[in-house]
Amino acid sequence: MAFIAHPERRPVLIAGASSGIGAATGEWLAAAGYPVALAARRVDRLQELAEKIIASGGEAVAVPLDVTDEVSVRDCVAKAEAALGALEIVVAGAGDLAVGRSYEIGTDEFASQVDIHLIGAHRLYRNVVPAMIDRRRGDFVFIGSDVTIRPRPWSSAYVAAKSGIDGLVATAQLELEGTGVRASVVRPGQVLTGMGMNLDQKTTEDMLNDWIRHGLARHGNFLQPEHIAQAVSAVVTMPRGAHMRVVEVEAEGALGTPDKNSGGEN
Repeated sequence: MAFIAHPERRPVLIAGASSGIGAATGEWLAAAGYPVALAARRVDRLQELAEKIIASGGEAVAVPLDVTDEVSVRDCVAKAEAALGALEIVVAGAGDLAVGRSYEIGTDEFASQVDIHLIGAHRLYRNVVPAMIDRRRGDFVFIGSDVTIRPRPWSSAYVAAKSGIDGLVATAQLELEGTGVRASVVRPGQVLTGMGMNLDQKTTEDMLNDWIRHGLARHGNFLQPEHIAQAVSAVVTMPRGAHMRVVEVEAEGALGTPDKNSGGEN
């Protein structure tokens, strides 16, 4: 059977759209002509972003979402579809960051990270993918992290949760083969967002020193949220018949001084 082309109108739901990667992805896709449902707990911020998108000629709606609450997830999906139509694209990027050494972080805090980043993403996935399968098309994009291949000290709960995302996506890709639905994961490196910016100075210094000690801070360059938005856009705009399964995005190191012996300019 030939692949069914994507329809002209592809409504998008973005979880975690009140700031950072989610907000940038909402703006980027809206500018490309996608109707976007912006979902998160901070509805006031969502509304501001939706109004900005609409003022720029796009189509957007703000929808409350708490990915740790099954009822909230179901209501969010229903409200997004009532406003925009059946969801063609869903981006699961809700999350926050709790840091601490693995033997010091509390069990409840550890579990909370897993609930938000992994179980929350699965709640959203299971509430939208069956209908995508019925329509024989759809894109579900998980925002993962490069910590799954380069774990960082002080991030054990986050690493465990994002490693679970990798496992979920790998399994989903096998199960969705031949359904017309694509599950993908985008793994960003360090991104300059609000996550982790509320840490006290000593915690930040101790954590960064451990990263440096293990060679995990090669340079000080960070990605911008817009870089990840572009990666998500590349995934979902791929024509039917092809599948960008895993996309890794890392910050490029600063240009060094040309080596006189390497043929570079003086």
